[in-house]
Amino acid sequence: MSKTHPIIAVTGSSGAGTSTVKVAMQHIYRRNGYKAVVVEGDSFHKYERKQMGQALIQAERRGEVLSHFGASGNEFGALEKLFKEYGESGTGQNRKYLHNYEEAKPYNQDPGTFSPWEPIEEGTDFLFYEGLHGAVKDEENNIDVGKHVDLSIGVTPIVNLEWIQKIHRDTQERGYSAENVTDTILRRMDDYVHYMTPQYSSTHINFQRVPLVDTSNPFIARDIPTLDESLVVIRFGTQLYRQIDYSYLLSMLAGSSMSRKNTIVIPGGKMGFALETIIEPLVKNLVETGELEWRKDMV
Repeated sequence: MSKTHPIIAVTGSSGAGTSTVKVAMQHIYRRNGYKAVVVEGDSFHKYERKQMGQALIQAERRGEVLSHFGASGNEFGALEKLFKEYGESGTGQNRKYLHNYEEAKPYNQDPGTFSPWEPIEEGTDFLFYEGLHGAVKDEENNIDVGKHVDLSIGVTPIVNLEWIQKIHRDTQERGYSAENVTDTILRRMDDYVHYMTPQYSSTHINFQRVPLVDTSNPFIARDIPTLDESLVVIRFGTQLYRQIDYSYLLSMLAGSSMSRKNTIVIPGGKMGFALETIIEPLVKNLVETGELEWRKDMV
């Protein structure tokens, strides 16, 4: 962790709502005039798109598990190295995963490839990570990414909703069959249990979306529950929950309530507003004082 070069990491699966946090963060650092270096989790996958397909076939032949959730499909060491170097000196190496033609064109490369490693821009106020592994641990290789993070935010729906979102995205936007997506969910379940879920126990704040409609069989659901058909459970970790002015948040977030002494439940449609209200004081204090502190006068 760093007093001069803070790192803020948002961890969550695709479709979990990390993009909502990304937008909230953009509002915060633009409103305050902060300069952020943005790191995308996809950039630290091990394989490019075509390589991943070949590696999956080889792993299956060997009877091994390979997924973007686990250590075998990612460069956890490179991610930890970047976080460590940035925290110490505000420097480090980053690259981009080029998802589509528009992203790949400036590099004269094909979609599904990585851009070259480049030094990050100098003079930034903080590093903002968005991806799968902002607090990941790989004990076998003695890697602990989360220990370098100053503010860790988990964003995860309940697992049935996560599966619904993945099935809809991969079938409607990426052309996969429902059977193929289901096979992928099952194949990476071991990595999900061992690498994804443990992260949410160490985060400073968790935002978990809970649908208010029936999602009991996610494999036949036709529609993704909307934010207005959901509640969001916000849990503050041990480092923060005594600092929070819950009365203030309850008055600001219409329709909210408390379910535990460290947990607020809000209507799903309030998630973006809640993110900015809760996170902005933390970001401002990290940048301006180097301390992780929440004060409502910093909102």
